Amino acid sequence: MIHILDHQSSRPRHALVQSMFVDRKALFVDFFGWDIPVLDGRFEMDQFDTDDALYVIVADAEGSHAASLRLLPTERPHMLRTIFPDLCPLGVPEDGCTWESTRLCLPRRHGAARRRALRNQLFSAAVDLALQRGIKRYTGVLPEPFRKELLAMGWRAEPLGPAVRMQGGLVGAFLVHIDPDTPRRLSWTQTYVDADMAVVA
Repeated sequence: MIHILDHQSSRPRHALVQSMFVDRKALFVDFFGWDIPVLDGRFEMDQFDTDDALYVIVADAEGSHAASLRLLPTERPHMLRTIFPDLCPLGVPEDGCTWESTRLCLPRRHGAARRRALRNQLFSAAVDLALQRGIKRYTGVLPEPFRKELLAMGWRAEPLGPAVRMQGGLVGAFLVHIDPDTPRRLSWTQTYVDADMAVVA
């Protein structure tokens, strides 16, 4: 089951959300070595985990976190504007129809094939959510190899600037357009799958 949760509505589902923050810490801090905030030594939470955030979470059979991503409205503080504006030499896209996708969390315990399947579930749910709520574009920042893969998935997509070398390697910003035919276009590369979503907003 895929859950769409905002920060306020996530409180009654604290076990699912807490397990997401624990997995984020294990992946981004323990595995990748990012220098980012950790709460109580267990939970990876930063300044963008606010009431403005939406979380797309795949829950496992026990109701715990399996994979997730975070969506942020670009009219509020978000990573591309606050931390990575230099990745967008022509300007950071910001308006009421543009949201930022961040913190794609695919825990290492799943193995490569399972992580790809979970990624496709998350991307498909994010597309469905965008079509339901009038979101026209997603932006974000990715390591350059994954950015190239994302840009080639079938949707209308473009880089927002050249890849820039940072600690850990090359990274770059991207923009993907969400159109009525985006699910069909993503299905060409087997990226889009029907998502069983439980929306809490």
